[in-house]
Amino acid sequence: MYSIVLVDDHAIVREGFKRLIEMEPDLDVVAECRSADDAVEAVGHWHPDLVALDLSLPDGSGLPLIEHLLSVHAQTHVVVLSMHDGEPYVSEALRRGASGYVTKGVAPEELVAGLRAVMQGECFLSSDLRQRRADRPDAALDPINRLTAREREVFLLLAGGRAPKQVAAELGIGQKTVYIHRASLMGKLGAGSELDLYRMATERGMLPPAG
Repeated sequence: MYSIVLVDDHAIVREGFKRLIEMEPDLDVVAECRSADDAVEAVGHWHPDLVALDLSLPDGSGLPLIEHLLSVHAQTHVVVLSMHDGEPYVSEALRRGASGYVTKGVAPEELVAGLRAVMQGECFLSSDLRQRRADRPDAALDPINRLTAREREVFLLLAGGRAPKQVAAELGIGQKTVYIHRASLMGKLGAGSELDLYRMATERGMLPPAG
């Protein structure tokens, strides 16, 4: 029996995923979490075989949480389940240690297939992501992929309308450091303002929909 921890801040979404997963006789959802803190506690307690993780959580991004969960229990596999299908999100999640990435727009059967593939030692991407990568072999040339992990975090927060002071508080770094990262990422991207960052992020589907 494979043990699974579900991490998503929407109760209805968690319930849907749980019912789908537990239709499989050898898969068991041992915990449901709505926040990053809950996820860390659950992984420390259950030492699950797999964590199914949403990236948008009320207490922070799921991207740094991937590494945190793996530091709590290195044998746990992480599969991202997300509405975000932009390439920088996918690449960054895999770089941080996720073993799979499934978008919420694909058929439910792909979730189960992805969980099984990852538990068998494979790296799994849902069909829409595989097709997009096949259609865009030049994706690696996207200047956003030249950003460091911290620069990407600052980029997404600034593009989402956060002020540098808010970015500093959310990431736990100094405001001066935020300005340093801001200058570096804007140089790499050829951006002149936060409006340019917003445009780049929205063109790539990297920001959640308004409302």
